[in-house]
Amino acid sequence: MPRTGLGLVGARRYANHVKTKSLFAFPDPVNEVSARTVAAGVVALCLIALVSGQAWLTVVIACGFLARVATGPTLSPLGQLATRVVTPRLGLAPRYVPGPPKRFAQGIGAVLSVGAAVVAVGFGSQGAADVLLAAILVAATLESALGFCLGCKIFAGLMRIGVIPERVCVACANVRFEAPIGREGSA
Repeated sequence: MPRTGLGLVGARRYANHVKTKSLFAFPDPVNEVSARTVAAGVVALCLIALVSGQAWLTVVIACGFLARVATGPTLSPLGQLATRVVTPRLGLAPRYVPGPPKRFAQGIGAVLSVGAAVVAVGFGSQGAADVLLAAILVAATLESALGFCLGCKIFAGLMRIGVIPERVCVACANVRFEAPIGREGSA
């Protein structure tokens, strides 16, 4: 343990706090290649859930979104697969974009997928769940296939009208979301 002046018990508490803080951190910036890979996995999961009609899959999808909102890829099996296995094998150069809009987009997915899980499993309304899953499917397809992050666009609009303060994403304040961070011409 490093010497902190807290004593042994205090140092352990501090170390646990640091671990907890880093566990619940969302990456900023985010590798766009990995984000699109995760979105492709979400597309696959939504398609399977919609075609099979298996309500329990909505719970799996919801848990994945909740994990990614809370910790980025850290506690998400799909996030881990994308960042540690698939993205490195694609051989593409990383393209970094601001993290807060991506987290916001994951939050929208979490709301929709939790709603789908509640109506499918809790109320037995697979039709209503399918509508919510279809909305996720459309957004994830736009992200994975075209690099168009619908949640990021909503985030930008909310920043523009002042609902989301600039301090949430300083890098976003003067950057259009189409241009990855680090490219010439972006902030």
